[in-house]
Amino acid sequence: MLNVKDIKKTFRSGELTVSAVNGVSLKVDTGQFVSVIGRSGSGKSTLLSLLGALDKPTSGVIEVDGQDIAKMPDKALINYRCQTIGFVFQNYNLVPNLSAIENVMLPMEFAKVSKTERRNRAASLLDEVGLIKDKQLRRPNRLSGGEQQRVAIARALANKPKLILADEPTGNLDSQTGTMIFDLLHNLAKSQNTTIIVVTHDEVIAGKTDKTFKLADGKLVK
Repeated sequence: MLNVKDIKKTFRSGELTVSAVNGVSLKVDTGQFVSVIGRSGSGKSTLLSLLGALDKPTSGVIEVDGQDIAKMPDKALINYRCQTIGFVFQNYNLVPNLSAIENVMLPMEFAKVSKTERRNRAASLLDEVGLIKDKQLRRPNRLSGGEQQRVAIARALANKPKLILADEPTGNLDSQTGTMIFDLLHNLAKSQNTTIIVVTHDEVIAGKTDKTFKLADGKLVK
């Protein structure tokens, strides 16, 4: 499903050239739940941005179902992010003036799904991630951190993506809630046959995933 070949991402910092990602190669199969671990500054978030087409690599290949997204023009990348990728962020990134169900409906509006279908699918996804009916109509500030992350996960699934990228999705949660969110993601990978890649600093939780990659100084280490 995902085949990454020798990708590099360099930045200029004054007189220096910084290699945020330096020759990473990896493979992830459809439906796998994968973690990427490493210390702060190891290149985890940069790698996730490259996989999600939020940034382009300096060199290398990122194939998703045989298509190299590193070579896509900008317009095609917009469609790729909308139709193929779902994002889950540490800070949830929910729209504060929309209810939970409206937040989940929003990506489907951009994908031109009918309003009735948007609402029905959003309600179904929120049920699946365990947000009870009365809370589906609440705005984010009336939900706990764990509940907001459930909404964010449902939103990421809205357009039936092939790949979900989660950047420290448990970073703002207590350990018990964080474990619950990881278990939820793992179950969704199997039930939806969706590939999920999670960036985390928690090696204990990462040990529960199907495969773990460790980054240090922009490189994969054993």
